[in-house]
Amino acid sequence: MRIGLLTEGGYPYVGGEAVLWCDRLVRGLAQHEFDVYALSHSEHQEDEGWVPLPPQVGRVRTASLWDREDDGVAYCRRARRRFAECYGELAAALCAGAPGDPAGAAEDGSTLQADRFAYALYGLADLARDEGGLTTALRSETAVRALERACRTPGAHRAAREARVPDLLTVAARLEHALRPLSLDWYEDDGLGAVDLCHAASGGPAALPGLLARHFCDVPLLVTEYGVRLRTHYLTEPDSPPAIRSLLAAFHGRLAAETYRHASVITPGNAHARRWQERCGAERAKLRTVHPGMDAAPFAEAGEAPEYADPQTLVWVGRVEPAKDLVSLLHAFAEIRRAEPGARLRIVGAPSGPEGAAYLAHCKGLAAQLFPDEADGPHAVGRNPVSFEEIGGPELPSRADAYTAGAVVVLSSVVEGFPSGLVEAMFCGRATVSTDVGAVVEAIGGTGLVVPPRNPRALAEACVALLRDPERRERLGAAARARALELFTVEQNVTAFHGIYLEILSRTPVRRVLLDDTGEPLPFAAPAEAHVPGRWSDPARVAARSAPGWATDTPARTTDARATPAGTTTADTMRAGTVNAGTVSADMATAGASTAGGTTAGGTKVRGGTERRTTERAATARAASPVSVTEGAAR
Repeated sequence: MRIGLLTEGGYPYVGGEAVLWCDRLVRGLAQHEFDVYALSHSEHQEDEGWVPLPPQVGRVRTASLWDREDDGVAYCRRARRRFAECYGELAAALCAGAPGDPAGAAEDGSTLQADRFAYALYGLADLARDEGGLTTALRSETAVRALERACRTPGAHRAAREARVPDLLTVAARLEHALRPLSLDWYEDDGLGAVDLCHAASGGPAALPGLLARHFCDVPLLVTEYGVRLRTHYLTEPDSPPAIRSLLAAFHGRLAAETYRHASVITPGNAHARRWQERCGAERAKLRTVHPGMDAAPFAEAGEAPEYADPQTLVWVGRVEPAKDLVSLLHAFAEIRRAEPGARLRIVGAPSGPEGAAYLAHCKGLAAQLFPDEADGPHAVGRNPVSFEEIGGPELPSRADAYTAGAVVVLSSVVEGFPSGLVEAMFCGRATVSTDVGAVVEAIGGTGLVVPPRNPRALAEACVALLRDPERRERLGAAARARALELFTVEQNVTAFHGIYLEILSRTPVRRVLLDDTGEPLPFAAPAEAHVPGRWSDPARVAARSAPGWATDTPARTTDARATPAGTTTADTMRAGTVNAGTVSADMATAGASTAGGTTAGGTKVRGGTERRTTERAATARAASPVSVTEGAAR
């Protein structure tokens, strides 16, 4: 089976999000072939390079979401009218609210607004395909005026009616950013049209190419979400002006609803994400909860060894940032010290960006105030019961060492998705005390203690209870390890997705008919093996016999490559002669031919893509990223 893996700011980049999960999925399903379509978030991310790719990755195509150059496409009068109509419908749908948006209008007419959004979205995609791009139009005054008219229309919700000109400019810029995938050239017969299944590793812009592949090529779509984009929007932009926040929330909600409507299967990573998906319109029949797969091997020795840590030590491990609420943890530890004077707290983690560094400095200052250094005498050195450390030092060389440095692992977050750090502690067989946020309760089940967030007294009481009861700690730790090994391993995750791939393919056994340049069906273009999952032969041999000689005289229909807009190139690496699912791959690296976009080393520059051989791709990836894929130092 040939899978189109769609990512945003993640795999195959070294510094990407969910890169470990995607890498384990691809490596664990060696019987399938993967084409990776990646959207990058920044120039820095692209400069970091890629992780080493396994042989089952046939090609990688990338596009940027960060550059600000126009595509240079000038519309004729008719195209401008089409754009104004479609963008106006899109803006009107956003001003009417969206599923999951509390600022939206009443639910009456929600189906009408969903259809309106879909009409506008696919209309813009068709326009981009016909005209060669959409970026310049999305940044035009026409777009801003259409958005303003929609906000001033009677019936628009209150926040939209109050939008000012700066708000409209900001929203238009953000929409242009999110809609960039509409202008890519990924939706032809030799692109996403050649895969058997599109698997979006997240919602939002990453799922948009999958929607268009289904629209243009009827390719089934699988969507995996460990965090719902609408929820992320509310959490990351609490201080934005109401108009900006409401309009962008409507866009994320409408796009999520459209994605869920056309997805064959939706796989939330936990029940918390599942509830958000249902709120945004996902059908329960399509939902399959698949927990993230985590590598238990680094923690095996710690989990099997008897407890050797200080029985009076609490450990917190993670990425230092305000959402982790270390302030409440320090206040809770002050109460713990009054009940257990010998208790210690080890905070292990590095700050996340400038905000995290400032928060870490604040926490260190608070710890110094709450717990002055204690000394046994006038000539002794004082010792603070709270220590701030990072993984990688002589005392804590690994994450497993960090978790086993204490008797109880504490999580004090006020915001959390899937608590991967908590699962790692469970792999180590440690008893845990956690706040009831995100998917914490779902992860630990009954193997740990859970308290309300922002409640230092409850957190302190739970920690004291475990510090005073070693037998209970041991019992909970053993149960936690057994639960983690049963539910959250890489093997469980890979097996689940393998079954889902086969389930989706079984529902779509009839492949679309390949056509020649005249629009007539191309006989014998896809062999019977293409309809059965699995790798049937060496790719070079398949290429040699994928169709009879007389049938290949009439090539499969393709679309002429259009010139690349400046700043919107993508990297496309393709194994020479690779043919999968019976689709004859065109030789896109012919003699260094060039289009209006010019030529680049190793390939021909086309709208949205540059072709390079796989061997060159692999060498470039290794040169740019000599490191292997490892667990992050902190979460």
